[in-house]
Amino acid sequence: MQKIALPERPDWRTHAQEVGFTFADMHGAPYWDETSAYAFSLEQIENDLEDPATELHAMCREAVANILQSEELLDRFAIPQAHRDLVAESWRRGDPEIYGRFDFAYDGKGPAKLLEYNADTPTSLYESAAFQWQWLEDQLAAGVLPQGSDQFNGIHEALVARFRETFEPDSDLHFTAVSGSPEDYGTVEAMGWAAREAGLGAHYCDIDKIAISDEGQFLDDQDRVMGVLFKLYPWEDLFQDDYADHIAKSGCLFLEPAWKSLLSNKAILPVLWDMFEGHPNLLPAFFEQDIVDALTAQSAAAPHVAKAFERAESDLILGHVSKPILSREGASVSIFKNNEIIEQAKNTEYAQHPRIIQAYHPLPRFDGFRPIIGAWVVGKDCVGIGIREDTSRITQDLSRFKPHYITA
Repeated sequence: MQKIALPERPDWRTHAQEVGFTFADMHGAPYWDETSAYAFSLEQIENDLEDPATELHAMCREAVANILQSEELLDRFAIPQAHRDLVAESWRRGDPEIYGRFDFAYDGKGPAKLLEYNADTPTSLYESAAFQWQWLEDQLAAGVLPQGSDQFNGIHEALVARFRETFEPDSDLHFTAVSGSPEDYGTVEAMGWAAREAGLGAHYCDIDKIAISDEGQFLDDQDRVMGVLFKLYPWEDLFQDDYADHIAKSGCLFLEPAWKSLLSNKAILPVLWDMFEGHPNLLPAFFEQDIVDALTAQSAAAPHVAKAFERAESDLILGHVSKPILSREGASVSIFKNNEIIEQAKNTEYAQHPRIIQAYHPLPRFDGFRPIIGAWVVGKDCVGIGIREDTSRITQDLSRFKPHYITA
């Protein structure tokens, strides 16, 4: 794994505007950045990223089945009592999933380490699936990249195949997101594009324009009944909305399904560690309430994790990360070394949520930036990666997206 300085395509911003990539610059700074790219060997891609992500997804599905058998765990995941049947039934019915994104710390040398799973509403889809592929083709044609260079990117094709295998031809799907967010709309449109290519109908409606019929069905802004709805809107927020009470009887299939609320929650990290302790792609993780006093030697760890904590204690004291079970873009995250804070997010929007403690695994540094690898899962398989980098130890909303290639 290397970071290679490369010349930019002279007309890439014009092309971005032409294809609707309107958020290539955000907050007065570049978001898409092709002044350099990350280069990988095929072995690194296949053995260190693709296979582990596919395996981790299978482990996560195994964890869902266990969580749904435990009211105590559902409490710890903060799943509202009123909607636990909705979550459980979506799993028992086998409601289909479409996609998700694992975030890995990876330096090209040791095993990739799972930081979190964005299993419900991951963004950066368009730039991962489409714009970085166009970058590869253009740079190959221009002779900037060596002939034979490739990219780990079958994301769009996998989405098309996933929609095609999940729904009957000519089925109508609806897509929704909060209005006024170009990045969210870019993700939703990338999904709609794949659905159309799969031979399905794809209709967009802002989430605040969705209505409920007298019969309890969801309606779009043209009064069409929604039979399938892809919502780029997190389940934890949806659970708090009044119309969540109508979902079970609406006859509408939600994508991602309600059971994905368990995987997009950082409480999945201590559950995975409990089930698969020592797995090379996992970091030690615990619910904060079980070990917080033990970390500072004020009292013992909770009995049910005492032995596991003892095995991980030295690593956790050396460095650990405190994360709310629900947060986005690094908000309300703090990093500790020897029980002293060395960095914390300025955004404290999610500080009210319960927290987990995860062993700290530093991101590698390249030219002052720290990359995080987003491994995309479609269906049950890892099908591509996207890379964001930040100067901070905590990848936040001002991170940059970087293209990648596989060396010939």
